[in-house]
Amino acid sequence: MRTLEIEIELLVRTYDIDFAGVVSNIVYLRWLEDLRLAALEACYPLERFLADSLYLTLVETRIKYKRPIRLLDKPIARMRIGAVSKVRITFNGEIHVGDKLVTESEQIACLVDASSGRPKPLPADLFRYFHDTPNSQ
Repeated sequence: MRTLEIEIELLVRTYDIDFAGVVSNIVYLRWLEDLRLAALEACYPLERFLADSLYLTLVETRIKYKRPIRLLDKPIARMRIGAVSKVRITFNGEIHVGDKLVTESEQIACLVDASSGRPKPLPADLFRYFHDTPNSQ
């Protein structure tokens, strides 16, 4: 199976900081959204989801907070699309500040038909993108 991984620099804004002086937990969810969209851009961009009347819908999010991120930190985020089945995509993320791992995450998503609101299998070409790997001969 083919995997897809991206890395982006995150910017900590003053409004991302909570009363304890660290990045608020809700900001991590926004960052994960940005990462998912960036990861999918290479194989099935948002415009294509919308043109196909599909919504990528989260069914599960898990985040392990290992260290806080503060205002002047320079976090680097990585996301990998791991498991891809006919109905689900699993996204695995990490955020680092310097050489320190600060969060690990896993999100599971499925596709929903925009008109019916019902789950729908992944489009064949998106599924093939991950499962049809070129011959390495």
